[in-house]
Amino acid sequence: MAKFFGTNGIRGIFSEDFTLEFVHDMTLAIGTYFKKGPVLIGYDGRDSSPAICKVVSSALNSIGIDCNIAGIVPTPCLEFAVKTLRYSGGIMITASHNPPHYNGIKPAAYDGVEISRNDELIIEDIYLQKSWIQNPDNWGITRKEDRTIDVYLKGIISHIDSKLIESKHFKVVLDLGNGAQAVSAPNFCKMLQCETFLINEKIDGSFPGRGSEPTPQNLSKLSESVIANNADVGIAFDGDGDRSIFCDNKGNILTGDKSALALMRHILKKNPNSLVVTCLNSGSNTEVLARESNSKVIRTKVGSVEVSRKMVPTDALIGFEENGGFMYGKHNQVRDGCMTLALMLDLLATSEKSIYEYVTNLPSSFTTKDKIVCSPENVSKLIMALKSEFPNSDTTDGIKITIDPKNWVMIRPSGTEPIVRVYAESESQEKLDVLMSEYIKKINSIITR
Repeated sequence: MAKFFGTNGIRGIFSEDFTLEFVHDMTLAIGTYFKKGPVLIGYDGRDSSPAICKVVSSALNSIGIDCNIAGIVPTPCLEFAVKTLRYSGGIMITASHNPPHYNGIKPAAYDGVEISRNDELIIEDIYLQKSWIQNPDNWGITRKEDRTIDVYLKGIISHIDSKLIESKHFKVVLDLGNGAQAVSAPNFCKMLQCETFLINEKIDGSFPGRGSEPTPQNLSKLSESVIANNADVGIAFDGDGDRSIFCDNKGNILTGDKSALALMRHILKKNPNSLVVTCLNSGSNTEVLARESNSKVIRTKVGSVEVSRKMVPTDALIGFEENGGFMYGKHNQVRDGCMTLALMLDLLATSEKSIYEYVTNLPSSFTTKDKIVCSPENVSKLIMALKSEFPNSDTTDGIKITIDPKNWVMIRPSGTEPIVRVYAESESQEKLDVLMSEYIKKINSIITR
């Protein structure tokens, strides 16, 4: 089990468990894993990110590795640039959707995809053994990288019918969440002749607008703006811009599952006999839609690393998580909020249906999720108790209790916060509410014993 890497990179509270000393030594381990430079460094808008960037670059230089700094960029922008501009690897400084006092580091391999779980353990071993590069022949050099955003946006546009989209002059509301997509998504929309309306557009590491994680509960302004401006679509990004939550043209906030299924049907219609990778906690309609195009589905543990690293060797066309993380294999096998927006605009331009109409025609599904504060000690007690009560359940990742394919509950510890996440699906909203209520009570009863 990894000691420092969680579901998605290494994260912690800055200056407490995520100190500059820790960042320095962990960077030495990451640099030793990369073996050589240059390494591309990017960061989100958190207040601590520039200081961390200086420590990361100086640590790499101290072991003879050159690095280039891209500045504030979305995580998928950095990852795509690593691959396209042929870097040895990348380090993104971000805590994604975590609160402002957190920060983190996320290494990307030379192929522009997050490093594998096995490679995370290799880096941790280097760190724990302090077996990083000693006495290099030369010091490394730090330079700037100015091509990152331009390369990223041109890469995205190459995968869609840009001329058709331009002709539609779509109205798009962007809730940038005071995050990193503010440097790229508005420019992307301008390139496609979209009329854009911006919310929380100023980069601010305290995320004063609606917080760093887009949820149905905090996206009322997005919904209101879509309706007020008669927009075709609204989208909200998380802090580092790799996840996206959509709002349809009637102001309804879509779950990550719903938008992923819409995009999946659109893409697979043009690319039958493809492969889709998703996590155990995504809804059962994934398989239903895959069968329409003679495509197949592979399920993984929860986490973008699990999905991304399964997509690479299988050459999967689509990957997604229920939290709004969508991956398009032809671009890069990582979550990418701006690429996802591009695909949604492509869907709108080619289908001649509104998002509301398109989503309404999807197979019905009722999914939900919640979270409960839970210490690591209580997590173990909880999972053990549920395993004892439901011995035939899937324990690949936490525990998934399946009543039938359309009715299930999954409970797993978060890899980024001291909580357990609870996911559920049912065949009707009424049954879903009952199912979720029953298991929330059960979980609270177990952890308070």
